[in-house]
Amino acid sequence: MELIDTHAHLNLGQYAEDQGSIIDNALKAGISRIVTPGVTLESCLSAFDLSDRYPGLFYCALGIHPTDAAGWGPDVQARFLELSTRPEVVAIGETGLDYYWDSCPKEIQHAALRGQIALAKNLKLPLILHVRDKKDSQAAYDDLLRILREEQAEEVGGVMHCFSGDLPFAYASLELNFYLALGGVLTFKNAPVLQAVAREIPLQHLVLETDSPWLSPLPYRGKRNQPAYVRLVAEKLAELKGLSLEAIATETTRNACQLFHFPALS
Repeated sequence: MELIDTHAHLNLGQYAEDQGSIIDNALKAGISRIVTPGVTLESCLSAFDLSDRYPGLFYCALGIHPTDAAGWGPDVQARFLELSTRPEVVAIGETGLDYYWDSCPKEIQHAALRGQIALAKNLKLPLILHVRDKKDSQAAYDDLLRILREEQAEEVGGVMHCFSGDLPFAYASLELNFYLALGGVLTFKNAPVLQAVAREIPLQHLVLETDSPWLSPLPYRGKRNQPAYVRLVAEKLAELKGLSLEAIATETTRNACQLFHFPALS
C-alpha cells in the first residue's frame, strides 16, 4: 500500500539527531514520496540535501512562508528561477496568508503571495498555500480567495495545505483548481468542522500530509510528528468516509501524483 506525505519539513533542526531513523519509519509505513516545502530561501536550499540523498523519495517546493514574507524580493525570485530547473522541484510554496501571527504586515504578505503566484504561473507549477487567521475571523481566508481570483491562480491550481476552512471555503478552493490537504488535525476530537468537510468533499479532491514536525495525529498529539503518521490520517479519513484504508491510499496517492506530476514509480 502506497501513501504520499504531501507536506513535511524533515530538513528542520527537530530531526537533526535522528533524521535517518525517521525516514526509515516512513519507508516501513509505505510512504513512497515526501514533499518538502520551503519557508525561507535557506530552507529551500536545505531541502535539496534530502532529495540528493534520497532521490525518488523526497521532492521540493520553493517558497517563502507568509510570516517570512519580508524575505521575498527580486533576488529570491531570481534564485528560485535558477533552482526551478532541478527535476525534484514540483511546486511553488509554502506561501499564502497568515493573520494569526502579527509578524509581517498584511500588505507585505499580499505582495509576496502575488509574486509567488506569478512565478508559479511562469513555471507552470502548482502552488502550496498556507492560510491561518485569529479565532472567529475569516479575513485571511477571504483575502486569499480574492487574491487567487485576481491573479488567476486557477491556471496552475495547487493545494490548500493543512486545510482548516469550512465547507464554503472548501468549495471555493475546488473551484480555483486546488486540492485540500488533510493532516493530523483530522483525528482531533475538537475538529468537527474539518471532519464534516472530509465527509462531504469527494475523495478525488483530497490529499494527505503530516506537516511534520507539527500537528501530530492522535494518539501522538503534542509530540513531534513524522511522515509515517500519515497512515493514521488515512485511517481516520477511511473511517469518516466509510471506505477501506486501501481505497483511501489508492485515491489520495493518485491525487498527489496528479497534483505534483510525479514520475511513475520504478
